Amino acid sequence: MENTKISDKKIKEQYNLIKEYHEKYLKQFGVKLPKLYDSHGNFTKDALVLVYIAYHYPNTRKVSKEELTKFIRNYYPNTNDVQQARHLGAQAGWWIVAGGRDNIVLKIERGSYQLYTLEQPYPGFKKGHRISETDNWDEIKEKYNFRCATCGSQEGKHHFHWPATKTILQKAHMDPNKPLIAGNIIPQCQKCNRADRNRWVYDEKGRVIKLADCSFVRNFDKDVRIKIYRILYEEFKGKKPDEIKNEK
Repeated sequence: MENTKISDKKIKEQYNLIKEYHEKYLKQFGVKLPKLYDSHGNFTKDALVLVYIAYHYPNTRKVSKEELTKFIRNYYPNTNDVQQARHLGAQAGWWIVAGGRDNIVLKIERGSYQLYTLEQPYPGFKKGHRISETDNWDEIKEKYNFRCATCGSQEGKHHFHWPATKTILQKAHMDPNKPLIAGNIIPQCQKCNRADRNRWVYDEKGRVIKLADCSFVRNFDKDVRIKIYRILYEEFKGKKPDEIKNEK
């Protein structure tokens, strides 16, 4: 799109198209549709970015952050850096592919975005911001849109990384050192759950945040083990393990 300006009429038409898809496919997953207007009757930045990225849907194209910023400046001249595309994806649930994020559905450059589909939510997007304190397996899977929290493969469909394998979701610990009960369960596919063998602690998005099995340090390269040793040596001032254990 050489000219980044779009008429108000076209913006409204495109927004209404997005709204139809949202109502039919995405609302049930908790995907958030931005308001078209703010309290002063101006187009909101979120709506403008979504309209621009979805323009001519389903024939979408990659859009650079610079191009998005130029478009938004038609309405908000003092805009320096447009972050809405990234937020609309992971946080609001729209399947917007960001370049340079190791995505597997589209290959685009870092700093660019492209709308993948209006018929499915962003992989791994969950209703709300936190996992509900429930051990109901069906409810937990629904909150993750029936996808593996770690790799995003969808239950009953071809695995992202093993296309010949059907994805089966399993109950997995967020923290393997705690019971598999409400608040400590995420869905993982049979591949991710088997591969990790209780080595890691995960957050709600299926990202590794801690080491759960300290013995796994032995598998690290020697230079990494030395760095870890130095950190712990300084923290505990060179004390022997038994001395530390007896301290209160």
